[in-house]
Amino acid sequence: MTVAIEALISFFLVVAGLFGLVGSFGLIKLENTIQRLHAPTKATTVGVGGVLIASMLYFLLVKGSVSFHELLITLFLFLTAPISANFIAKTYIQGNIRAHELPGTECDYGWSVYDDPPKRIEDEE
Repeated sequence: MTVAIEALISFFLVVAGLFGLVGSFGLIKLENTIQRLHAPTKATTVGVGGVLIASMLYFLLVKGSVSFHELLITLFLFLTAPISANFIAKTYIQGNIRAHELPGTECDYGWSVYDDPPKRIEDEE
């Protein structure tokens, strides 16, 4: 294994470790649910993604084979983390914040969890 390959794989592992550390520290130190939600969904996702990319590079450049397992795990992680964070945030808003406490929005629809059901034309007449 050449020095360049080792340096590239080590770079991804160190960056992944730093992101994982920052995400874990944020999860412990931040105060409420919404703040705590930000740390693991952003920093830790990138940290785990960096480890998986380093693993893919190792198998590709050192072993000479393509590893699809790490690629599928990375894609699954990057697709599901934002969706789960969105659901957790909406649940928190629904359970802990009243509609009149939310800041105004620039669109006609307001906050998605507090919208009134759409009115039919027959109801207005």
